[in-house]
Amino acid sequence: MFKNLLKNIGPGPLIAAAFIGPGTVTVCTLAGVNFGYALLWAMLLSVVATIVLQEMAARLGIISQKGLSEIIKSEIKNPIFKGFAVLLILSAITFGNAAYEAGNISGGILGLEAIFGSQKLNLGSFSLNLYSLAIGAVAFVMLFIGNYKVLERLLVSLVVLMSLAFLTTAVITKPNLSDVLKGALMPKFPKDSLLTIIALIGTTVVPYNLFLHASLVKEKWQHVSDLKYARKDTVIAIILGGMVSMGIIVSAASVSSTSVESAADLAKGLEPLFGSFAKVFLAIGLFAAGITSAITAPLAAAYVAKGCLGWNGGMRSPRFRSVWGFVLLLGVVFSSLGVKPVAIIKFAQVANGILLPVVAGFLLWVVNKTSVLGNYKNNLWQNIFGCLILVLSLLLSFVALHKVLQLNLF
Repeated sequence: MFKNLLKNIGPGPLIAAAFIGPGTVTVCTLAGVNFGYALLWAMLLSVVATIVLQEMAARLGIISQKGLSEIIKSEIKNPIFKGFAVLLILSAITFGNAAYEAGNISGGILGLEAIFGSQKLNLGSFSLNLYSLAIGAVAFVMLFIGNYKVLERLLVSLVVLMSLAFLTTAVITKPNLSDVLKGALMPKFPKDSLLTIIALIGTTVVPYNLFLHASLVKEKWQHVSDLKYARKDTVIAIILGGMVSMGIIVSAASVSSTSVESAADLAKGLEPLFGSFAKVFLAIGLFAAGITSAITAPLAAAYVAKGCLGWNGGMRSPRFRSVWGFVLLLGVVFSSLGVKPVAIIKFAQVANGILLPVVAGFLLWVVNKTSVLGNYKNNLWQNIFGCLILVLSLLLSFVALHKVLQLNLF
């Protein structure tokens, strides 16, 4: 039975690994520190929305045996609109992921530094972080191998490690289960919590995951009969990812200090209250979150470029490798030198903020086309949930623009 379970594990854990990055860990930490259990419902809502959209992406990939970017490119007939859509998706995903890759690697660094301390190499006026080079090297090797099964097994192992680490940390803090359930099932909007609520949803419902999922399911499954395995894989993995995020919120809620601004601060804050084990478990979880996202972000960018530009070849093709290599290299350089690519990150925030409703809209349009999915197109309930998520993504887009442009609208 266990062997069959492992056999049917697909890209679901990779998708969970992609959205539980250092950004998610930080947002969940701030949610717990500032609002206790009150915003757990927002994470539960995010999990439902993610399951709905990722199921559509997985179904599209299995039935069509094409990636989402390939489908969008082939289904848009107007050349001007097609060119604009391809340019928007390609630039936002590729350059956006390059900007966030530095954050992914930096998250892994914080996890290692919390346990082993800082390790830097001074080169004149520059100081190289050796952990950044090590994490970059691991990500490079795994991506260069270009074997989906090897990549899947590594990321599944890291997701399990991350899950155990964060959930164990939550258990150590001995939360009040009644309060946890109230926070998860009874929506509340504490003062100044709106941006945090939006951030919790936005860091879980990730645009590039829709492209990644549609592309990866083709590596695992090629038959319509496999759709049931893909759905089960998606639901279980995303629920597990949601539980990890909730575990971080619960852990952070136990710390009363308002000086906690990141998971690294949370690790230090937990140690005097719950012992060194809490610090170690949280640090391991942060490291796993950083390295999994450091692998999946470049991979997603490469798949998007492949689909948008119509490239042939698999994960080992030179052009495919050049894209993930570019994303990974920028991440290593910025994180190892301690450079904060503010302008690039601002561009990424704007682009991805705009991209989420665009991608969700394209996805809803495509999965309702009989010419693409035949009898497997969306049913009424899938469209209702999809439209609700689209409205929510439009709100996310507005808030992302508001944050970057610093408009005083709230």
